[in-house]
Amino acid sequence: MAAPFFSTPFQPYVYQSHHGAVIPFQILGGEAQMVQIMLKPQEKIIAKPGSMCFMSGSIEMENVLIPENEVGVWQWFFGKAVTSVIFRNPGPGDGFVGIATPSLARILPIDLAKFGGEILCLPDAFLCSINDVKVSNALDHRARNVMPNIEGFLRQKLTGQGLAFILAGGSVAQKVLEVGEVLAVDVSCIAALNTTVNVQIKYNGPVRRAVFGGDNLVTATLTGPGIVFIQSLPFQLFSQRIAR
Repeated sequence: MAAPFFSTPFQPYVYQSHHGAVIPFQILGGEAQMVQIMLKPQEKIIAKPGSMCFMSGSIEMENVLIPENEVGVWQWFFGKAVTSVIFRNPGPGDGFVGIATPSLARILPIDLAKFGGEILCLPDAFLCSINDVKVSNALDHRARNVMPNIEGFLRQKLTGQGLAFILAGGSVAQKVLEVGEVLAVDVSCIAALNTTVNVQIKYNGPVRRAVFGGDNLVTATLTGPGIVFIQSLPFQLFSQRIAR
């Protein structure tokens, strides 16, 4: 079973895939976390470039192009990474890889098999994955008017039946919405959600203020069923306050 989103530091967990493979991992730290994943011979994980913090000497690292990313050209054009790093244990003994967050963030382990094989998350939220996980940056038509820049369009979609580790800033709350249940959330605080959740956007002031910045000016009304992960400190807000 995958770890809950509120993983206790240094607490070990075990992920069992639908193929029967058992992979232990630990989520370490508090505000700026890292995940240590144990790899048996011939096992591998996929991670975003620059996320490796440490690894055992037996692990091989390979930088590869992402062939399944349908908008890779757009990613490259806007300065996003179009490659992934594969960490493989060629054997004969066990090995490990430590993957760290690029900023003050928490790591959420998401077992896609328990989310219907698909979940939407913020751009650059993907950190690493085990087994069958496909990462694509698809246009989210439901939220096309949320943000005035390209980050409001290139939302990451994770599909498959594997275990994905994604990032969220600050404290994280998990809300399970029943059928017809409604939840209002500041748009920037949505870290990830089910594709079954209906999203409607509401401007709480003039559109020009939302375009040029403002606090709580754009609210998302979420209607269940589905699961929503809410972050208290989005990276965009954190960086803006540092800049001030």
